Amino acid sequence: MSKKSGTIDTRLTLMRWECPGVLSLTLSPLAGRLPRPEPGAHVDLHLPGGMVRQYSLTAGSSSDAYVLGILREPRSRGGSAAVHETLRPGDVLRISAPRNAFALDPGDGPVLLIAGGIGMTPLLAMAETLSQGTRPWSMIACVRSRKALPFAGRLSQLGARVRADDEDGVPDLPALLAGVSPDTHLYCCGPGPMLDAFLAATADRDPGHVHLERFEQPRPTAGEGEVAVDLARSGRTIVVGPQETILDALLAAGVDAAHSCRVGVCGTCECQVLDGEPDHRDLILTSEERGEGRMLICCSRAKTPHLVLDL
Repeated sequence: MSKKSGTIDTRLTLMRWECPGVLSLTLSPLAGRLPRPEPGAHVDLHLPGGMVRQYSLTAGSSSDAYVLGILREPRSRGGSAAVHETLRPGDVLRISAPRNAFALDPGDGPVLLIAGGIGMTPLLAMAETLSQGTRPWSMIACVRSRKALPFAGRLSQLGARVRADDEDGVPDLPALLAGVSPDTHLYCCGPGPMLDAFLAATADRDPGHVHLERFEQPRPTAGEGEVAVDLARSGRTIVVGPQETILDALLAAGVDAAHSCRVGVCGTCECQVLDGEPDHRDLILTSEERGEGRMLICCSRAKTPHLVLDL
Protein backbone atom coordinates (compact mmCIF):
# COMPACT_ATOMS: atom_id res chain seq x y z
CA MET A 1 0.00 0.00 0.00
CA SER A 2 1.33 3.40 -0.96
CA LYS A 3 2.23 5.86 1.77
CA LYS A 4 0.49 8.52 -0.27
CA SER A 5 -3.15 8.80 0.77
CA GLY A 6 -3.26 5.15 1.85
CA THR A 7 -3.76 4.09 -1.75
CA ILE A 8 -2.75 0.86 -3.49
CA ASP A 9 -0.38 0.82 -6.44
CA THR A 10 -1.57 -1.38 -9.30
CA ARG A 11 -0.58 -2.08 -12.88
CA LEU A 12 -3.09 -1.99 -15.71
CA THR A 13 -2.46 -5.45 -17.14
CA LEU A 14 -5.36 -5.77 -19.57
CA MET A 15 -7.79 -3.49 -21.43
CA ARG A 16 -10.54 -5.11 -23.46
CA TRP A 17 -13.52 -3.89 -25.43
CA GLU A 18 -16.68 -5.41 -23.92
CA CYS A 19 -18.88 -3.68 -26.50
CA PRO A 20 -18.66 -0.38 -28.41
CA GLY A 21 -17.99 2.33 -25.84
CA VAL A 22 -17.26 0.04 -22.87
CA LEU A 23 -13.78 -1.01 -21.78
CA SER A 24 -12.90 -3.45 -19.05
CA LEU A 25 -9.73 -2.77 -17.08
CA THR A 26 -7.82 -5.43 -15.15
CA LEU A 27 -5.68 -4.01 -12.34
CA SER A 28 -3.05 -6.22 -10.69
CA PRO A 29 -1.14 -5.30 -7.51
CA LEU A 30 2.47 -4.24 -7.86
CA ALA A 31 3.21 -6.14 -4.65
CA GLY A 32 1.36 -8.66 -2.52
CA ARG A 33 -2.35 -9.21 -2.91
CA LEU A 34 -5.33 -6.89 -3.05
CA PRO A 35 -7.94 -6.67 -0.27
CA ARG A 36 -10.61 -9.33 -0.75
CA PRO A 37 -13.35 -7.79 -2.91
CA GLU A 38 -16.99 -7.94 -1.89
CA PRO A 39 -19.81 -7.86 -4.45
CA GLY A 40 -21.18 -4.33 -4.81
CA ALA A 41 -17.94 -2.64 -3.75
CA HIS A 42 -16.24 0.18 -5.62
CA VAL A 43 -12.78 1.76 -5.66
CA ASP A 44 -11.46 5.26 -6.22
CA LEU A 45 -9.38 5.26 -9.40
CA HIS A 46 -6.71 7.98 -9.56
CA LEU A 47 -6.38 9.17 -13.14
CA PRO A 48 -3.92 11.41 -14.99
CA GLY A 49 -4.37 15.09 -14.21
CA GLY A 50 -5.31 14.50 -10.59
CA MET A 51 -8.84 13.27 -11.30
CA VAL A 52 -10.36 10.68 -8.97
CA ARG A 53 -13.38 8.69 -10.08
CA GLN A 54 -15.36 5.84 -8.51
CA TYR A 55 -15.88 2.59 -10.39
CA SER A 56 -17.51 -0.64 -9.26
CA LEU A 57 -15.66 -3.92 -9.10
CA THR A 58 -17.27 -6.33 -11.50
CA ALA A 59 -17.24 -10.08 -12.11
CA GLY A 60 -13.80 -11.64 -12.26
CA SER A 61 -12.39 -9.51 -9.43
CA SER A 62 -10.29 -11.28 -6.83
CA SER A 63 -7.39 -10.63 -4.49
CA ASP A 64 -5.11 -11.19 -7.48
CA ALA A 65 -6.69 -8.55 -9.71
CA TYR A 66 -9.65 -6.17 -9.83
CA VAL A 67 -11.81 -5.80 -12.93
CA LEU A 68 -13.63 -2.55 -13.73
CA GLY A 69 -16.09 -1.83 -16.54
CA ILE A 70 -16.05 1.78 -17.76
CA LEU A 71 -18.40 3.40 -20.26
CA ARG A 72 -17.16 6.29 -22.40
CA GLU A 73 -19.70 8.87 -21.29
CA PRO A 74 -20.74 11.30 -24.05
CA ARG A 75 -20.87 14.09 -21.46
CA SER A 76 -17.83 12.97 -19.52
CA ARG A 77 -16.54 15.23 -16.75
CA GLY A 78 -13.11 13.98 -17.76
CA GLY A 79 -12.90 10.62 -16.04
CA SER A 80 -14.18 8.22 -18.66
CA ALA A 81 -12.51 10.24 -21.40
CA ALA A 82 -9.16 9.84 -19.63
CA VAL A 83 -9.71 6.09 -19.28
CA HIS A 84 -10.58 5.57 -22.93
CA GLU A 85 -8.15 8.02 -24.49
CA THR A 86 -5.14 8.05 -22.17
CA LEU A 87 -4.71 4.79 -20.28
CA ARG A 88 -2.75 1.94 -21.79
CA PRO A 89 -1.70 -1.53 -20.57
CA GLY A 90 1.40 -1.27 -18.42
CA ASP A 91 0.36 2.00 -16.76
CA VAL A 92 0.73 2.17 -12.98
CA LEU A 93 -2.45 3.43 -11.33
CA ARG A 94 -3.33 4.18 -7.73
CA ILE A 95 -6.62 2.97 -6.31
CA SER A 96 -8.27 3.07 -2.92
CA ALA A 97 -9.15 0.01 -0.92
CA PRO A 98 -12.67 -1.15 -1.85
CA ARG A 99 -15.64 0.48 -0.12
CA ASN A 100 -19.10 -1.01 -0.15
CA ALA A 101 -22.30 1.02 0.15
CA PHE A 102 -24.22 -1.46 -2.04
CA ALA A 103 -23.60 -4.72 -0.23
CA LEU A 104 -25.37 -7.97 -0.96
CA ASP A 105 -27.74 -8.88 1.86
CA PRO A 106 -26.19 -11.73 3.86
CA GLY A 107 -29.45 -13.67 4.33
CA ASP A 108 -30.69 -16.65 2.36
CA GLY A 109 -33.83 -15.12 0.86
CA PRO A 110 -34.30 -14.78 -2.91
CA VAL A 111 -32.57 -12.01 -4.86
CA LEU A 112 -33.50 -10.22 -8.08
CA LEU A 113 -30.85 -8.11 -9.80
CA ILE A 114 -32.01 -5.47 -12.31
CA ALA A 115 -29.32 -3.71 -14.33
CA GLY A 116 -29.47 -0.82 -16.75
CA GLY A 117 -26.55 -0.54 -19.18
CA ILE A 118 -23.18 -0.07 -17.47
CA GLY A 119 -25.04 -0.32 -14.15
CA MET A 120 -24.61 -4.06 -14.51
CA THR A 121 -20.98 -3.89 -13.30
CA PRO A 122 -21.65 -4.27 -9.53
CA LEU A 123 -24.59 -6.59 -10.19
CA LEU A 124 -22.43 -8.95 -12.24
CA ALA A 125 -20.15 -9.30 -9.21
CA MET A 126 -23.22 -10.13 -7.10
CA ALA A 127 -24.45 -12.62 -9.68
CA GLU A 128 -21.06 -14.32 -9.75
CA THR A 129 -21.13 -14.71 -5.96
CA LEU A 130 -24.73 -15.92 -5.92
CA SER A 131 -24.02 -18.46 -8.66
CA GLN A 132 -21.57 -20.17 -6.34
CA GLY A 133 -24.17 -20.75 -3.60
CA THR A 134 -27.64 -22.17 -3.15
CA ARG A 135 -29.59 -18.95 -2.67
CA PRO A 136 -32.37 -18.41 -5.26
CA TRP A 137 -31.55 -15.52 -7.56
CA SER A 138 -32.08 -14.13 -11.03
CA MET A 139 -30.83 -11.19 -13.07
CA ILE A 140 -32.35 -8.96 -15.72
CA ALA A 141 -29.96 -6.86 -17.82
CA CYS A 142 -31.59 -3.98 -19.70
CA VAL A 143 -29.80 -2.27 -22.59
CA ARG A 144 -30.86 -0.03 -25.44
CA SER A 145 -29.59 -2.46 -28.06
CA ARG A 146 -27.97 -5.88 -28.05
CA LYS A 147 -25.17 -4.28 -30.05
CA ALA A 148 -24.44 -2.20 -26.94
CA LEU A 149 -24.50 -5.15 -24.51
CA PRO A 150 -21.33 -5.23 -22.38
CA PHE A 151 -20.06 -8.43 -20.78
CA ALA A 152 -22.30 -10.50 -23.04
CA GLY A 153 -20.30 -13.68 -22.49
CA ARG A 154 -20.40 -13.41 -18.70
CA LEU A 155 -24.14 -12.62 -18.75
CA SER A 156 -24.73 -15.74 -20.83
CA GLN A 157 -22.63 -17.89 -18.50
CA LEU A 158 -24.59 -16.63 -15.50
CA GLY A 159 -27.96 -17.21 -17.16
CA ALA A 160 -29.05 -13.58 -17.01
CA ARG A 161 -32.10 -12.47 -18.94
CA VAL A 162 -31.30 -9.70 -21.42
CA ARG A 163 -33.86 -7.10 -22.52
CA ALA A 164 -33.04 -4.73 -25.37
CA ASP A 165 -35.16 -1.60 -25.84
CA ASP A 166 -35.00 -1.90 -29.63
CA GLU A 167 -36.45 -5.42 -29.43
CA ASP A 168 -38.55 -5.51 -26.26
CA GLY A 169 -39.42 -1.88 -25.62
CA VAL A 170 -38.50 0.24 -22.61
CA PRO A 171 -38.62 -1.95 -19.48
CA ASP A 172 -41.90 -1.79 -17.56
CA LEU A 173 -40.62 -2.17 -14.02
CA PRO A 174 -44.01 -2.74 -12.35
CA ALA A 175 -44.61 -5.55 -14.85
CA LEU A 176 -41.14 -6.99 -14.27
CA LEU A 177 -41.75 -7.00 -10.53
CA ALA A 178 -45.27 -8.42 -10.73
CA GLY A 179 -45.34 -11.75 -8.98
CA VAL A 180 -41.97 -11.25 -7.28
CA SER A 181 -42.38 -12.38 -3.67
CA PRO A 182 -42.32 -9.73 -0.93
CA ASP A 183 -39.34 -11.42 0.74
CA THR A 184 -37.16 -10.97 -2.36
CA HIS A 185 -34.25 -8.57 -2.07
CA LEU A 186 -34.32 -6.28 -5.10
CA TYR A 187 -31.15 -4.65 -6.41
CA CYS A 188 -31.06 -2.04 -9.17
CA CYS A 189 -28.25 -0.03 -10.72
CA GLY A 190 -28.51 2.03 -13.88
CA PRO A 191 -29.34 5.48 -15.24
CA GLY A 192 -31.25 7.98 -13.14
CA PRO A 193 -34.68 7.64 -14.83
CA MET A 194 -34.54 3.86 -14.42
CA LEU A 195 -33.74 4.18 -10.72
CA ASP A 196 -36.56 6.69 -10.23
CA ALA A 197 -38.95 4.23 -11.89
CA PHE A 198 -37.56 1.42 -9.73
CA LEU A 199 -38.21 3.39 -6.55
CA ALA A 200 -41.75 4.19 -7.68
CA ALA A 201 -42.42 0.54 -8.52
CA THR A 202 -41.14 -0.64 -5.13
CA ALA A 203 -42.74 2.06 -2.97
CA ASP A 204 -45.06 -0.44 -1.27
CA ARG A 205 -42.31 -2.94 -0.45
CA ASP A 206 -40.21 -3.31 2.68
CA PRO A 207 -37.50 -0.62 2.33
CA GLY A 208 -35.03 -3.08 3.79
CA HIS A 209 -35.51 -5.26 0.71
CA VAL A 210 -35.01 -2.46 -1.84
CA HIS A 211 -31.42 -1.58 -2.77
CA LEU A 212 -30.06 0.73 -5.45
CA GLU A 213 -26.87 2.49 -6.48
CA ARG A 214 -26.65 5.66 -8.52
CA PHE A 215 -23.83 6.63 -10.85
CA GLU A 216 -25.24 10.03 -11.73
CA GLN A 217 -24.90 13.11 -9.55
CA PRO A 218 -28.22 14.14 -7.96
CA ARG A 219 -29.00 17.76 -8.72
CA PRO A 220 -31.35 20.19 -6.96
CA THR A 221 -34.87 20.21 -8.30
CA ALA A 222 -36.35 23.26 -9.99
CA GLY A 223 -37.81 25.83 -7.65
CA GLU A 224 -35.63 25.09 -4.64
CA GLY A 225 -34.58 28.22 -2.82
CA GLU A 226 -31.26 29.44 -1.54
CA VAL A 227 -29.71 27.97 1.60
CA ALA A 228 -27.40 29.99 3.87
CA VAL A 229 -24.66 27.76 5.26
CA ASP A 230 -22.64 29.00 8.24
CA LEU A 231 -19.22 27.43 8.72
CA ALA A 232 -18.74 27.25 12.48
CA ARG A 233 -14.95 26.99 12.46
CA SER A 234 -14.23 29.91 10.14
CA GLY A 235 -17.27 32.07 10.80
CA ARG A 236 -17.98 32.35 7.07
CA THR A 237 -21.47 32.21 5.56
CA ILE A 238 -21.84 30.64 2.12
CA VAL A 239 -25.05 31.10 0.15
CA VAL A 240 -25.99 27.97 -1.80
CA GLY A 241 -27.97 28.76 -4.93
CA PRO A 242 -31.10 26.90 -6.03
CA GLN A 243 -29.28 25.01 -8.77
CA GLU A 244 -26.07 23.98 -6.98
CA THR A 245 -25.12 21.61 -4.21
CA ILE A 246 -23.66 22.67 -0.89
CA LEU A 247 -20.37 21.14 -1.95
CA ASP A 248 -20.41 23.07 -5.24
CA ALA A 249 -20.94 26.34 -3.38
CA LEU A 250 -18.21 25.67 -0.83
CA LEU A 251 -15.65 24.75 -3.49
CA ALA A 252 -16.57 27.81 -5.57
CA ALA A 253 -15.98 29.95 -2.46
CA GLY A 254 -12.52 28.47 -1.99
CA VAL A 255 -13.40 26.22 0.94
CA ASP A 256 -11.25 23.08 0.94
CA ALA A 257 -14.08 20.61 1.58
CA ALA A 258 -13.20 16.92 1.40
CA HIS A 259 -15.08 15.08 -1.33
CA SER A 260 -14.82 12.25 -3.80
CA CYS A 261 -17.84 10.59 -5.42
CA ARG A 262 -20.24 13.59 -5.59
CA VAL A 263 -23.24 11.22 -5.65
CA GLY A 264 -23.71 10.36 -1.99
CA VAL A 265 -22.22 6.88 -1.96
CA CYS A 266 -18.71 7.19 -0.51
CA GLY A 267 -19.12 9.30 2.65
CA THR A 268 -15.99 11.41 2.08
CA CYS A 269 -17.88 14.72 2.34
CA GLU A 270 -19.73 13.82 5.55
CA CYS A 271 -20.24 16.81 7.86
CA GLN A 272 -21.72 17.39 11.28
CA VAL A 273 -24.79 19.64 11.33
CA LEU A 274 -24.85 21.94 14.36
CA ASP A 275 -28.10 23.74 13.53
CA GLY A 276 -30.84 23.49 10.93
CA GLU A 277 -32.54 20.47 9.35
CA PRO A 278 -30.86 18.61 6.47
CA ASP A 279 -32.76 17.24 3.49
CA HIS A 280 -30.95 13.91 3.13
CA ARG A 281 -30.48 12.57 -0.40
CA ASP A 282 -27.51 10.27 0.08
CA LEU A 283 -27.61 6.50 -0.20
CA ILE A 284 -25.43 5.40 2.71
CA LEU A 285 -26.24 7.16 6.00
CA THR A 286 -28.42 5.16 8.37
CA SER A 287 -31.40 6.68 10.16
CA GLU A 288 -29.32 6.66 13.35
CA GLU A 289 -26.47 8.55 11.69
CA ARG A 290 -28.89 11.08 10.29
CA GLY A 291 -30.44 11.44 13.72
CA GLU A 292 -26.98 12.26 15.08
CA GLY A 293 -26.81 15.26 12.75
CA ARG A 294 -24.56 13.84 10.07
CA MET A 295 -25.06 14.71 6.40
CA LEU A 296 -23.35 14.39 3.02
CA ILE A 297 -22.98 17.81 1.44
CA CYS A 298 -22.30 16.56 -2.09
CA CYS A 299 -25.96 15.76 -2.69
CA SER A 300 -28.13 16.67 0.33
CA ARG A 301 -29.60 20.10 0.89
CA ALA A 302 -31.74 21.60 3.67
CA LYS A 303 -35.36 21.67 4.75
CA THR A 304 -34.65 24.93 6.56
CA PRO A 305 -33.28 28.11 4.93
CA HIS A 306 -30.23 27.98 7.19
CA LEU A 307 -27.67 25.36 8.21
CA VAL A 308 -24.67 25.51 10.51
CA LEU A 309 -21.91 22.99 9.67
CA ASP A 310 -18.90 22.00 11.74
CA LEU A 311 -16.49 23.20 9.07
